[in-house]
Amino acid sequence: MNDETIRHRGEIIAIKEGVAKVRIMQTSACAECHAKGVCTASDQKEKIIEVEMRHDDFSIGDEVYVIVQKSLGINAVLLAYILPFALIIITMAILKNFMANDLLIGTISLGMLLPYIVLLRVFRDKLNAKFKFQITEI
Repeated sequence: MNDETIRHRGEIIAIKEGVAKVRIMQTSACAECHAKGVCTASDQKEKIIEVEMRHDDFSIGDEVYVIVQKSLGINAVLLAYILPFALIIITMAILKNFMANDLLIGTISLGMLLPYIVLLRVFRDKLNAKFKFQITEI
């Protein structure tokens, strides 16, 4: 595996108009541990990822690798977790200088996520174009 990419093993469950739906099992690092049966920290979830196919060499039921660049993974974490958290903290810090009601400060700070979510929705097509997955044979 290339150090610049992240890959997950998956299975093609549907193909429609050049787009394959691939089912992957998202696991935490400890989900592979031999003691996962008795540990509550292990986590495993099924995810469906849509991948644009470049050619028709794949069919339903094929085992494939879903590949994405690591830099895109870092950007996804930035957009999904770090920027919203920073927005809340910065809003709280600014409002603390002008207001005394902590409940109102917290409510307004959380409310600032609504415009952020709307912005993500507006730029959804650009983000989808940037965050491209690829599939390869196993």
